[in-house]
Amino acid sequence: MSAPDRFAPCALIPIYNHGSTIARTVQGLRAHGLPVVVVDDGSDAATREVLDALDRDEPGMTLIRLPHNQGKGRALAAGMRAAHAAGYTHALQIDADGQHDTADAPRFVEEARAFPRALVCGCPVYDDSVPRGRLYGRYVTHVCVWVETLSLAIRDSMCGYRLYPLEATCAELDRAPVPARMDFDTEIAVRLFWRGVPVRNLATRVIYPENGLSHFRMLRDNLRISAMHTRLLLGMLPRAPILLWRRLRREPSCAI
Repeated sequence: MSAPDRFAPCALIPIYNHGSTIARTVQGLRAHGLPVVVVDDGSDAATREVLDALDRDEPGMTLIRLPHNQGKGRALAAGMRAAHAAGYTHALQIDADGQHDTADAPRFVEEARAFPRALVCGCPVYDDSVPRGRLYGRYVTHVCVWVETLSLAIRDSMCGYRLYPLEATCAELDRAPVPARMDFDTEIAVRLFWRGVPVRNLATRVIYPENGLSHFRMLRDNLRISAMHTRLLLGMLPRAPILLWRRLRREPSCAI
C-alpha cells in the first residue's frame, strides 16, 4: 500500500469446473463496480470456453490460468499475489459455485474501508439447503480454531466469502508455505491472527445450490484438515504467552 489512506479493492474468484455459475457470479460483482480477478485452476474445456467468453466480453475482469489443477489454496495464493502486484490493496474472496450472495459484496467492502488492516470473515447464515453433516462438522473446526488462537475472534474460519488486506496476507504467503487445497481458508485466517491482523465478522447468507458441484472429498480433505489442526495447535504453543497477553489487553475482533 503506497499510502495509508489508499483503498483499492478487487474481487478474487478461484474456479475449477464451475462453468455454469461463474458468469452470474462475475456479473453480480461487476454490478457493484468491483474489478474481478478469476483464477482458473486447470478447469475442463467447457469451463475454459465460458471463461474465455467472459474475459472477452466482461470489462473489468482479469483471467489468470494455472497450467493444471493445483487446489484452491494455490489458486488463491496466485490470485492474491497477482492482485497485489497489480496495485490492489484488498481482495474479496468469493466462491464460483453460487453459494455466496454477491449482493453482500458492498457490505464487505465498506467494512474493509472502515477497518483497512482487518481480515473481514463471512459468518454463514444457512437456509435448509445446507447438508447437516457438513454443518455439524464445521463446529469441530470452529472449536479447534478458538483453541489455536486462544480467542473467539474468528467466528467462522471455513467460509470462502471474506476480504483480505493484501499487504499483510501476501507477506504471510511469502513467509511460509500455505496449504494447497480446502484447508487454506482456515490456516491463513489463523496465521493472520497470529500476525496481529484484526478480525471483523460479517453475517452473510450462504446456500447450497441444488445439484451444485462440490470438490470437497470426505476422506482426503478431512485428513488434510486434521493434519492442519495438529500443525496449528503445535504452532500455537510457543505463541500462547503473546496470544494471552493480547487477549488481556483487547480482543482484536468484532461480530456484526
